[in-house]
Amino acid sequence: MINIDMAEKNPLTLEDISNRNFLSIAGFQLVLEKCPKVDFLCNMANLPGISLGIANQSTYLKNIPLPGDKLQYGDFTINFIVDENLENYNQIYAWMNALGFPESISDFDPDEFSDGTLLILNSNYQVAGKVKFKDLFPYSLTGLPFDATIEEQKYFAAQVSFKYTIYNVINIEGEEV
Repeated sequence: MINIDMAEKNPLTLEDISNRNFLSIAGFQLVLEKCPKVDFLCNMANLPGISLGIANQSTYLKNIPLPGDKLQYGDFTINFIVDENLENYNQIYAWMNALGFPESISDFDPDEFSDGTLLILNSNYQVAGKVKFKDLFPYSLTGLPFDATIEEQKYFAAQVSFKYTIYNVINIEGEEV
């Protein structure tokens, strides 16, 4: 809880902020252990949101919200430019096939999960922090809609969404936040 009297006496000033540079939307790099050809051409990634469940304590006047005990993580979604040999697209496709064994049980790959790291870069494109994802697996991959009627050359970007067990934010000193 913020003490309003203290905030009025000691307001936050620009001198109190040690780094006045802003985080760039383009300042990231992805490392996927299982799909190195995907991370190289990744052009968009999201840091998923998290939410904390809420428990209600009943009283005779009203319910009082209290913090819950389980975090829920949003999906990790990336876009990547598809190379002309479909190598990076096929890495995700093969991974999903190994998870779903569509033709026979022998298609199943017991090494179904992969860890991944989203590197957050500062304004000088140096690593300012990391987000480490544990036990990633893809559950959705967009299709590639070919179209011979386009008037100018365009290149495919595919989107893949992952589920995972947890992610940890690691600061520049290598410590979990």
